[in-house]
Formats: sequence, structure tokens, C-alpha cells
Amino acid sequence: MDFALQAFRFEMGTRNSGPSYRFAVVNYSKAPEYPANFVCMLPIKIELIKGKSLNTFGELFGEKSSDFAVELLKKALLTERDAEIKAELEKRLKILDPKQTIRIVCCGCKKSFEISKRKKYKHPLCDECAQKRFSRKSSAFP
Repeated sequence: MDFALQAFRFEMGTRNSGPSYRFAVVNYSKAPEYPANFVCMLPIKIELIKGKSLNTFGELFGEKSSDFAVELLKKALLTERDAEIKAELEKRLKILDPKQTIRIVCCGCKKSFEISKRKKYKHPLCDECAQKRFSRKSSAFP
């Protein structure tokens, strides 16, 4: 099976909403052109409740649907040329794969480090700098 994503841009009727994007899962071994090769739409969130899916994509691809969706999005990200669609693909990847680590720069030593939490700090510190800073404060007071 040769699955891929095909992007569709929709202009909404309201003024400030901007364009929205929908991604269709297509099967190129079935037919060369859309709509004959249409399989289903890619949902924004893939949820399984007690082994049952809430959408068609989950019903078709089963328990591995979230892994397959991430694989499709990464494949589409490599082949896509439009910057707006690439941004939407990256946004969808972040929603589906929240375990990605975030790299930020320490404000103390200027080294890059990974954080696992999604909290945003005004002055991020790596573990070494945080330990130095907070150990001085605690030792100042007896």
C-alpha cells in the first residue's frame, strides 16, 4: 500500500480566522488521482477509548493509527514545498507526538539543553546552573 497525505486549503467566511487545512489520506496503489484514491481524512487528534476509535482513520488503521499518522505527516513534511502547509504539518506533528523534547538555551552558561516539561520560564536554567543558584540561596540562610 502506498499511502500519502494530500492537503486542502479552506478559506473560512469570517474575517480574522484565516485559512484552515485538511489532510486527506490517499492510496496511490488504488488510483493515480484524487478523489478516486481517497481513503479517509486525517483527524487532528487520534483518540482510542477502550480500544475503539472515535473516527474513521482510527477504525481503518487500528491501534497503530497514531504511529501511522506521525509517519504520514513526516513523509509529507519532506515532500511539501508550500511554507504554510509545512507549518500546519509541524503543528499537527506536535499535537500527535507530544513526547518530543524541547531544546532551549540556558541564560546562565548559554549551553543548549533539553527539557521534558512544557513550562515556559522567563529565564531558563540548565540543571547545573539551577543547582548553583538555588544552593547559594539556601546556604545563605541558616
